[in-house]
Amino acid sequence: MCLVPNCSNTPTLKFLVILKTLINKYDHMLTFSFLQNAHKPNKHSVAQIKKFAAQVDGHRLWETHLRPLLIERVPGTAGSQTIRQHILSQLDSLSAGWTLEENSFVSSTPQGKVTFTNVLAVLDPTAPRRLLLACHHDSKILPADPKNPKRVFVGASDSAIPCAMILELATALDTQLKALKLSAVTLQLVFFDGEEAFEEWTETDSLYGSRHLAELMTRTPHPSGSTKTTLLQAVDLLVLLDLLGGPEPLIVNHFDNTARWFDRLITAEKRLHKQGLLTSHPSEQSYFRKDFYLGPVQTTYATIQKFCFKHINTKTIFHVFLKHFFHVKMLFFFTFYSSEKPVKKLTWFPQKY
Repeated sequence: MCLVPNCSNTPTLKFLVILKTLINKYDHMLTFSFLQNAHKPNKHSVAQIKKFAAQVDGHRLWETHLRPLLIERVPGTAGSQTIRQHILSQLDSLSAGWTLEENSFVSSTPQGKVTFTNVLAVLDPTAPRRLLLACHHDSKILPADPKNPKRVFVGASDSAIPCAMILELATALDTQLKALKLSAVTLQLVFFDGEEAFEEWTETDSLYGSRHLAELMTRTPHPSGSTKTTLLQAVDLLVLLDLLGGPEPLIVNHFDNTARWFDRLITAEKRLHKQGLLTSHPSEQSYFRKDFYLGPVQTTYATIQKFCFKHINTKTIFHVFLKHFFHVKMLFFFTFYSSEKPVKKLTWFPQKY
């Protein structure tokens, strides 16, 4: 109750109004954080794991998804457009009903202005929270070689194979993903453009696509029309697949805030071994190692960390083994992570939003 005339102009009331606004805003932000930190993943039965693994088709991964990507893919070129259309057409052909978008923008580079295009696919844009699986689709520009003027860099492991792995994941789990469409946590796939430097790797000549998308997500209200929370805050976890395809990879964790998810990847790898599902992966060797630290890595996830993404920094969540060339069994991280059952009506927060 206010007993002072024109009390709406008093400093005390103004302070209380500002304080209430801040509390209301940060209450929503803290609710996001609470739900994300309290998230508990599924633990699938042996039968479910075997079913998921059996749905992976190594021949399809190679012939349908990967082979069309093995071309030069420099940003702003015809090759880049070709592989983007390939990614979009593969996802559009699935029954899960992905919402697809080409996120184009122009940025200055040491070689002038270039148009970059990230490819985005989200299962349910209205879902409260998201798990992001990401890779980059561009390839590096090699310096001219007088002895081999026709030399090109197709970047199989950097990063055509990770792109193909994500496409195979979406294809192999198409039925399951369709059933999970109305979950509190949805899946988003991101194929970044412009990861590679045009000349020398610097903060401004590299990671064009991830820098642009991270900035965009900080400005995008989520849910639509919100004045309290952004799309960035809705991201539970970002998992980047990069530099994959060589034999015997060593995958380590770089940050404490994702250690519990890295530990689950270690456990998942052991379970797959125990069931004999990693046919070209020697059981005595672990690819996910918590006893190694290789120092910080400057790449897409390091850039996005600056914008406060929670992320896993393992370089991968799936394996591809070239020893027997794509006898591949994936660690279906999304099916482990997305523990919420489908619901008819989504609830954003315990209180009215």
